[in-house]
Amino acid sequence: MDPIPGFPFFPVEFDKQAKTSDDAQVTALQKALDAGAVTDLIVLSHGWNNDMQEAKELYQELLTNMGKWLDKGTFPALKDRKFAVLGVLWPSKKFADKDLIPSGAAGVKNTVETDELRAQLKNLRGGFDAADGDAKLAALQALLPKLEDSDKACREFVETCRSLVKTRSSDKEAESSSFFTGLDALEVFKRFEQPTSFVANVPAQASDIGGAQGLGDAQGGAAGLGDFFSGVISSARNTLNYTTYYQMKERAGLVGSKGVNPLLRDIRKKHPNLRIHVVGHSFGGRLVAAIVAGEDISKILNVSSMSLLQAAFSHHAFSSDFDGKGSHGFFLRVIQNAAISGPVAITHTENDKAVGVAYPLASLLAGQNASGIGDKNSPYGGLGRNGAQKSQATELQMKKDSTTYALQKGKLHNLLADTCVSNHGDVRNPSVAAVVLSAIAAA
Repeated sequence: MDPIPGFPFFPVEFDKQAKTSDDAQVTALQKALDAGAVTDLIVLSHGWNNDMQEAKELYQELLTNMGKWLDKGTFPALKDRKFAVLGVLWPSKKFADKDLIPSGAAGVKNTVETDELRAQLKNLRGGFDAADGDAKLAALQALLPKLEDSDKACREFVETCRSLVKTRSSDKEAESSSFFTGLDALEVFKRFEQPTSFVANVPAQASDIGGAQGLGDAQGGAAGLGDFFSGVISSARNTLNYTTYYQMKERAGLVGSKGVNPLLRDIRKKHPNLRIHVVGHSFGGRLVAAIVAGEDISKILNVSSMSLLQAAFSHHAFSSDFDGKGSHGFFLRVIQNAAISGPVAITHTENDKAVGVAYPLASLLAGQNASGIGDKNSPYGGLGRNGAQKSQATELQMKKDSTTYALQKGKLHNLLADTCVSNHGDVRNPSVAAVVLSAIAAA
């Protein structure tokens, strides 16, 4: 990664178990902080992206755009700040084209091809926690020809998918308990056979560089309310997509809470006046939220600001009562314990079709099947699509001709990004850089 003036960059790579892969990387960061000049540490996390080079390119472009704003003097509060950047690199499997459409491949004929599912199974090798994960993926592939005629094969397909991951977190987002334990395996498969769809039908956008790709139809548009899919191969794809989503969600939480959190708590002890700003894209948003939340309340990390860029986790994550029954979001404790002294900035847009991958499927698991699945009024929806819901967040509009935002300390801010973010991966542009800097400046 090329040097970026004003942003000394320190990559730290973590493995599947949230352990650092190279102690020398940590030592380099600590040595820079010990020199005493750094006032602000920016912690960046990418999302579903198994290519470390692509992650570094995301960091490079975002930081370069941030530097351009600083060079213009747009943020006078940051004039005398000295930054360092911790670039988190973690094994987040990259989804292949079409795989993020929950019901299968979107196209003019709305067909789901078995060979595409075989390719997806091949692409996921090495991506799961299970020690025999690749053997189980091979077993799933062997089951494909049997699914049409055998309930036993359908049940085995779900049971094998379940065994690919370890269920750690207790959050209720995306009906994970129904998938893993609450429903019979055959019932899960039957529910995933039912048609579902995305809720938005927006015009074609630029290539989704750095995020998920291939979400359009043959004309480049989005999968809309008219694009419905069903059948056993579609159910198999839904099951596999849901399993993959859950695995990456769990890994993001694990790396954040057990990997980066203790590293930063040690840094905090040594440098109590250091401002720490966490910035996460996609599942990286969940990772940075987990950094702050820690494994439990005793390990909460106090930070100065949080920027969630098209974050791929529940829009109820910061809610104190999202169902009228007292159920609270998994990351509510970071708000209740004032762990973030400055603002929380959340970009969201309907242009982001990828971020809601699990939520139409969650609705099927819950026995729901209707238009509007995944929108802000749905019990299952993504933060990057809808912003924080039932959480008293301030609603703001992102504008390309607006470079600063009046963000309040200790408050959640939903920034509607329809005109500034064209798709899930479009988070490195100058408009997004201005949001991140506004959060840092207000801290």
